[in-house]
Order: sequence, then C-alpha cells, then structure tokens
Amino acid sequence: MTERLRVMLLLSSLHGGGAERVAVHLLNRCDPGQFDVRMGLLRRAGPFLAEADPGRVDASPLGQSLLAFEGRNSSFYRPHKLAAAATIAPINVARMIRAHRPHVVMSFLKGMSILTWLVLSGMGEDRPLWIAREGNNTDVVVDDELANPLGRAFIKSLTRRVYRAADCFLVNSHEMARGLSARLGLDHRRVRVIHNPVDIGQIQAMARAPLAGAPSRPFIITVGRLEHQKGHDLLIKAYADSGAAREMDLVILGQGSREADLRRQAQTMGVGEQVRFPGFTANPWAWISKARLFVLPSRWEGFPSVLVEAMACGTPALVTSCDFGPAEMVEHGTSGWVVPPEDPGAFAAGLNHLLSHPDFAANLAAAASARAALYDVDGMVEAYNALFTEQAAARRAPYRVATPIAAEAEPATA
Repeated sequence: MTERLRVMLLLSSLHGGGAERVAVHLLNRCDPGQFDVRMGLLRRAGPFLAEADPGRVDASPLGQSLLAFEGRNSSFYRPHKLAAAATIAPINVARMIRAHRPHVVMSFLKGMSILTWLVLSGMGEDRPLWIAREGNNTDVVVDDELANPLGRAFIKSLTRRVYRAADCFLVNSHEMARGLSARLGLDHRRVRVIHNPVDIGQIQAMARAPLAGAPSRPFIITVGRLEHQKGHDLLIKAYADSGAAREMDLVILGQGSREADLRRQAQTMGVGEQVRFPGFTANPWAWISKARLFVLPSRWEGFPSVLVEAMACGTPALVTSCDFGPAEMVEHGTSGWVVPPEDPGAFAAGLNHLLSHPDFAANLAAAASARAALYDVDGMVEAYNALFTEQAAARRAPYRVATPIAAEAEPATA
C-alpha cells in the first residue's frame, strides 16, 4: 500500500481501565508515517480523554446522555439504554466509519463489537477488515450483568455469533485465547494474542513521586474498580482473618458502585478504621511502590495491566489464579504468589506467608520487576502494527491461515 494504513479504534468511552489504556497507547504511539489511527467513541468522556489527541478522536453527535453506560454493567440493560443502543448507537458508529474510511477497524469489548457487527453487516464487500478485541471472560461478565436466564442465553448466543463473524479475534492472554476459543467455537486460525502494553519507564518514573495522604502505618494495596469482579469483599475478609496483615492498613484504590457495601463490610468485621478508600488517583504507582504488598483478589480477569504495573514498581504481588491472566503473568514462587480464586482462607494464608517472610517477598519482587519488561509498551505496539498490516493485506475469506506474529510467543506460566 502506498498510502498510510487507516485504522479506527471503536470504544464506548474512555472510562474504565485496561482496554481504554491500550487504545490511548495505540493512538499516541503507532508510527504516524505508516498508520493514520483514529478513535471513535460513543461518548467523549472518561479520565483517559486528556491523554488522547482531540484532533484524532471522533464521538457520536447524537444521544450522548442516553449512551452513558458507565457504572454497573447491568445498567446497560435498562429499557431506555437498550433503545438508545439499538437505534442511536449504530447510526453514530456507521457515520464515524464512513467519515474516516478505515482499512481496519478494531472494536473493544462485547458491547462495541456487537454494534460494529451490526454496522459492518450492512456495508457489503466494501467494509473494512474487522478485529474484535476482547479483554474479559465473556460468559462470566454476562452472568454478572443479567439475572434473567433467558436474557443470559440470548446475549451469550449473540456474542458467539458476533465474535465468529470477525475477521480476527484478538485477546490479551494465552489463557483467554484457549478458553474463549473453546467456549465461543472460534476458528483458532483467526485468533491472535497481544498482551496489554504497559509504559514501564513512565510508571517507574511516576512511582518515585512523593505520596500525600499515605497511612501512618505500613500498608497493603489493591487497585481496581470497586465492582464484584475485583473481589474486594473476599480481600476484606482475608485481611480481617490474617494476623500479619492486621498489623498494617489495607488501601483499596479505585471507584465503583460497591464502595458503600465494602465500607459496611469492613466495619462489621471490625477493620473499618484500617481499610482505607482513597478513591481514584492519576498516579496509583506512587501508592503501589510504597506498599509492602500488592494484592489482586479478582474473581475473573483478562489481562490485569495493574499487575504488570505493580511488578514494574518492584512491589511483591499476591494474586488469584482466576480466569484469565494473572497466573500467566507471574510465576508462582518465583515472581509472585498465586492462590485459588474465591477462597478468602487461601488468600489470608498467602498474606501471612509473604508478610512473615520479607526477604522471600523481596526476591519475588526483584524477579517480577525484570519480568515486567516482557510487557513494555514499545514491543506491544510493534505487535499491533504487525497485526494491522496483516489484516489490511488479507482478503476476507471463510478461513485463512496467517503467519503468527512474534509477540504471540507464550511466556512461561506458573
């Protein structure tokens, strides 16, 4: 191709976490000599918006308030939200695609992929190549969103149909590739793996910043949305049951719909004064680097970038072996400590072990810091460049075999 390759990244907004961070990295770092990368948003909103070039960000001109889906995932299924998603959102997505005429579009997460599928289905053979990027455990997410079993079955069936229709299905961990390929019935030849890019240098620089408002005692930290997925309720129970951890404070950094419930739980368990909720901060790494231990009690994940960030900060990590990602990212007993998910007793034992053996924890942290380089942003962006080039050069066909990109080499797992 003699012209620059046009790529469009489609997201609901720049709220959230890992997916939005990936999109901003790609917008800012893909080689402008080779790629014209644009971002299409249903809503021009979110804390990451300040990091994106506004001249390359498009947003829906209609129904901005109706298309606000942040907060609990289940809020999307309210009737007026569904009506907006079914009418206004496809019109807006189609307008953005036609305006920028991308060679490749990449949709982020289930809801945006469903919209992209609807729009591209009506564009015929002139449509761009489509990469559907998923960063989460889709079945568990649907179970968390919907209580109605018929609704769950319908959304899961629709999700399978949508992801099978994509020219390429991209995930951010090898565990997820294996799990979702089986659950969704995907052709493995269309599946690609690229880990989330993490700006190691920036994180390490910001980690050295002074920390205002830190607890007076040593502290343990977790960072993430205050939602059921992240398992903060399990962490509070484990913390309350751990003798070693009770000698320190527990800092839960983030915002979300479950904050009031978590505060009540901490009070009920007698640790209300020791569990702290500072909220959202633009520099969580200054907190992480000064903690005795980083913990990730998640029920499910995709590729938790915050774990790589903690590794880059040189903080020892205690994580669950949830589906998917954490146990792939750290080697148990070498660069981190891994315990089963949904098991506060095992998590409390992990807290006691690491906090009672600081030299061992320090060795884990040193190994983790070196391992974090595997996920540095430059290498991951190069992998995305290769993927965009591969997809733009391909012709849509029922099945095709593509040369695996170098970044797909699987690291050793626990």
